[in-house]
Amino acid sequence: MKTDPIADYLTRVRNAVKAGHRVVEIPASNLKREITKILFDQGFILSYKFEEKGPQGTIKIALKYDKLTKDPVIKKIQRISKPGLRKYVGSKELPRILNGLGIAIVSTSAGVMTGKQARDQKVGGEVLCYVY
Repeated sequence: MKTDPIADYLTRVRNAVKAGHRVVEIPASNLKREITKILFDQGFILSYKFEEKGPQGTIKIALKYDKLTKDPVIKKIQRISKPGLRKYVGSKELPRILNGLGIAIVSTSAGVMTGKQARDQKVGGEVLCYVY
């Protein structure tokens, strides 16, 4: 039984990157869809597709690799706020990841967004994960 669907999502992506897979398939939810859209918009994944099969549907993510060295674009993807210990921050305390090279994904009252977008809109929230 999976008690933390976001940690499961991040682990599936992390394992697929380490194994060198091109595509990873993940059970869908609204929060996972938003995280996937952010990863695509920020250039961490090549493409994605939402499929409506089964009771909840799936997300197919095409992972992105460097053309010359074949290194994955996602170096590290790390869960921050866990079900047992939630991490909430205000708009002024939002972290900068690797001096702006990485992103923090934040769940706010205005929706799921990157740490930079939340800082610009002056909203805080729960820090879901770091990606770089």
